Amino acid sequence: MTKIVFTGGGTAGHVTPNLALMTRLRERGWEMAYIGSRDGIEREIIDHEGIPFHHIASGKLRRYFDLKNLKDPFRVLQGVGQAYGLLRRLRPHIVFSKGGFVSVPVIVASRMLGIPVISHESDLTPGLANRISMPFVSRICVTFPETLTHVSSAKGECTGLPIRQQMLQGKASRGISLCDFHTQKPILFIMGGSLGAQRINQAIRSSLDSLLQRYQIIHICGKGHVDESLSGVRGYRQFEYVKDELPELLACADLVVSRAGSTSIFEFLALQKPMLLIPLSRQASRGDQILNAESFARQGYAHVLQEEELTPEALEQELSALQADADAMKLRMAANPYGNGTDSIVSLIERFKLPGT
Repeated sequence: MTKIVFTGGGTAGHVTPNLALMTRLRERGWEMAYIGSRDGIEREIIDHEGIPFHHIASGKLRRYFDLKNLKDPFRVLQGVGQAYGLLRRLRPHIVFSKGGFVSVPVIVASRMLGIPVISHESDLTPGLANRISMPFVSRICVTFPETLTHVSSAKGECTGLPIRQQMLQGKASRGISLCDFHTQKPILFIMGGSLGAQRINQAIRSSLDSLLQRYQIIHICGKGHVDESLSGVRGYRQFEYVKDELPELLACADLVVSRAGSTSIFEFLALQKPMLLIPLSRQASRGDQILNAESFARQGYAHVLQEEELTPEALEQELSALQADADAMKLRMAANPYGNGTDSIVSLIERFKLPGT
């Protein structure tokens, strides 16, 4: 039986795209396992899928001064040794990496054993782990065409992001029913990431009376950020976090307001949801969300409002502009060649597995 080992972790965005590939490869009879960190989010996600999970040591590879930086190189070396032993035992035909620091020891060990590795970069500019790993991989898949300028021309391929099939199967009627909404007023879906976004939450709630005159609102506000005083407001439904209900809630949405993490915005693109993106500022990130958002704006898939410019008034103005552009935006999204990268990446995996297997 053909076997693949997946790796990647640190954030959900480094794990959930793997699920789309796992589903497709399982249908084709592949055996699979996962290598991640002991305490990372990847363990919880993969255990839920019933896939064998193995953990190794990994360092964080910080860009800033921290005393832990003195220990982490030894943890990376330890992880390489552990990954080497696991891979010798598992004997996969190929390794697929979604990035994150835990992937580095796995990729290095794979190279030592002659196992081909395909990695995937979601953001417009490669993250540190993928930059370190690039010399050791056979191929690197990217989501943005612009990213090809940052990777070796011999290794780079623009595939888009693998999209979980369940994200494409939501029913709008179920989402409307979940929220006790109706079809006479458009639905605005707001999401600030798994932990929410306080600046976005505040702007929405400051404008709530005005916004509710034009929209029904689904607000994913983050753990601990539900405002109980607004729980009974008609047309406004708050959630701390959603998982199984997400496809239904997105299916019924007419417009989306979101951060600009690559996994989320490519899911919105696949669903052809006009979006207003409010990326994390450079003070709170390495600036990857700003670049992601600017790329989508250039391609006509999104409008962008920088966090420093976010006010209730600016939010309402941008939403009016987004609604006016929504139909044209959907047409541009429908013509996008990289809306769902699952098939392209599965085909690449099957081409790059060890020859003769």
